Amino acid sequence: MTFAAPLTLAWLAARLRRGKEDPARVSERRGIAGRPRPEGPLIWTHAASVGEVFAILPLLERIRPLEFPLLLTCGTVTAARLIEPRLPAGALHQFVPLDVPAFLARFLDHWRPSLAILAETELWPNLIVETTRRGTPVVLVNARLSQRSFDRWRVLQGTARALLRRIDLCLAQGPDDAGRLTELGAPRVAVTGNLKFDVPPPPADPAALADLERTTHGRPIVLAASTHRGEEAVVIDAHRQLKKKMPGLITIIAPRHPERGGEIVDIAEAAGLAPVMRSRGHLPDRGTDIYVADTMGELGTLYRLARIVFVGGSLVRHGGQNPIEPAKLDCAILYGPHVANFAAVYEQLSRARGAALVSDADSLARSIALLLDDPGLVRKMAAAAKSTVGQLGGALDRTYGAIEPYLIGLKLER
Repeated sequence: MTFAAPLTLAWLAARLRRGKEDPARVSERRGIAGRPRPEGPLIWTHAASVGEVFAILPLLERIRPLEFPLLLTCGTVTAARLIEPRLPAGALHQFVPLDVPAFLARFLDHWRPSLAILAETELWPNLIVETTRRGTPVVLVNARLSQRSFDRWRVLQGTARALLRRIDLCLAQGPDDAGRLTELGAPRVAVTGNLKFDVPPPPADPAALADLERTTHGRPIVLAASTHRGEEAVVIDAHRQLKKKMPGLITIIAPRHPERGGEIVDIAEAAGLAPVMRSRGHLPDRGTDIYVADTMGELGTLYRLARIVFVGGSLVRHGGQNPIEPAKLDCAILYGPHVANFAAVYEQLSRARGAALVSDADSLARSIALLLDDPGLVRKMAAAAKSTVGQLGGALDRTYGAIEPYLIGLKLER
């Protein structure tokens, strides 16, 4: 990475052209601070993207009364835009530097964290090495390691062990994650559960929800949430099949990456359907078949509008997206077979009959038709999903309890 440092300027420029970096703050990716450092012991938390950032926010809220300066870093523009208005009072946000020793040294020289809290699978080698080299303890919270990732790390077991032994404490989501981390060489591992179960449901814009309810009134609605390339064609094919029997059906597609809205419109038009894009200010009308919700931060509104939700990232080999949010908002959940990132959650939801597996356009269409014909079944699935995720909470209390000794130590040093 040291040798690659000169190439990062071109790489960041390419990301800027694609809207993947903030032009006003791109220097932060090279470790140049955009804000002055507050006085006192600083707690640095880092989470990769939207889901991980929102999962760690309640932990920051729990730490805030101790009056430590708080710094949160992430790596995506989307997460930054969504999180900054929701940061606890006094907390600062920066983009995480690229994993280049010189950039990280610059970042750490400025911020001088007293404790580093990393979320989930953020095992960046130089970040961990440079931080621990300065005597800063690193805690990995909400840690997960899928079987696929474990198999890749095991090929480099010496490297994995050298890296993980630098982490002071690993707080794993489940026993399987804990076992894999221990086998790879993490010295102190405890199971505290998944912080995402303790995250409040995403908010809704009352005015936006009212507009959507008015323009879709009386029509059956299905939501495909957080879809990835390859899944929209399947969802659109399922809609095409169902339209013959349910001409009023409207399918809302909220892609994981909103910039793909135009691509989804093209797929729908090629299938002979009528799409409109939310990013262009359109609301669905009587002629709309596919409503492309290519905007950010609106899933809370859409989950409250549609009670039948297909959760994306699961029909393609992505690993699945988070089903906890729709479960908390009374939705019946459909999902595909590729859910390694949330395997334990989906297993529990499926066992409780709060979620159902689909494999292709035909099975998706059949499942949607069954649910639309039986509102009682939708209510039963939604209640089972909500009850299941409710019973799986408590990770926030356990995680805070595990890191509290570090916080008390810093309090005593003040």
